[in-house]
Amino acid sequence: MTGALLERVELRRPDLRYPLPPNFVERLTGQRILSLGRRAKYLLADLSSGEVLIMHLGMSGRFLVTDGGGVTSEPGEFYAAGTGAERAHDHVVFTLSNGARVTYNDARRFGFMDLLARPDLEASRHFKAIGIEPLGNELDGALLARLFFRKATPLKAALLDQSLVAGLGNIYVCEALHRARLSPRRAAGTLARKGGGPTAGAARLAHAIREVLADAVAAGGSTLRDYARTDGSRGDFQHRFRVYDREGEPCPTPGCSGIVRRFTQGGRSTYHCPSCQR
Repeated sequence: MTGALLERVELRRPDLRYPLPPNFVERLTGQRILSLGRRAKYLLADLSSGEVLIMHLGMSGRFLVTDGGGVTSEPGEFYAAGTGAERAHDHVVFTLSNGARVTYNDARRFGFMDLLARPDLEASRHFKAIGIEPLGNELDGALLARLFFRKATPLKAALLDQSLVAGLGNIYVCEALHRARLSPRRAAGTLARKGGGPTAGAARLAHAIREVLADAVAAGGSTLRDYARTDGSRGDFQHRFRVYDREGEPCPTPGCSGIVRRFTQGGRSTYHCPSCQR
């Protein structure tokens, strides 16, 4: 998409999770995509008009990228039954000047799109309450200690708080806590010393968050039900989970004889090893 013109924009419905912005097609058609970026779970396309196309996938949304000759690979090679990738759920289609087509597909329509001027982005309803980026240079043990200082909130809930750390989801928080050997139940404030400095656990957790996310990106994400990459293929990181969805299995930590357990926390399934996560 970067550098290409949006030659044609096709809307197959007037709304997604929310109504699409006024004059959406007219504001996009003929604009050049200057760059693509990400903030938390939002995808951002800077346009030559000075506006930014904001895209959020919701729960089941995905983009399918095709080239000038059709789908990059035959759909039958990639789509599993029940993935929600049926063509009836293709809602927005971008045709680019380089011959590519980018289609937004969303069976549940929890995703959404918006258009805002670049200077208005950070103060907008989408971003004004979003915390630091987990893959940014800011994230280290000292920052986690400052964010969690004196918080009695369970550590897992604090990590899922998007106003503190942006973009972390249930799977990757469970995996990072296991790698850091920290219990999801412990108070978040225990990662800070009395004076506010970081504990060794805070440093381990910062490293584990970066490591888990980097490993997941390299594996193409996690496909549990309907997630797919832009060519329709499934992600592979689910095959590398240490604890998530591994209830009853032996803990993979070397030297640990524990068993992975599941419990409900904040309405979400939490997987952990009670023996080595303290």
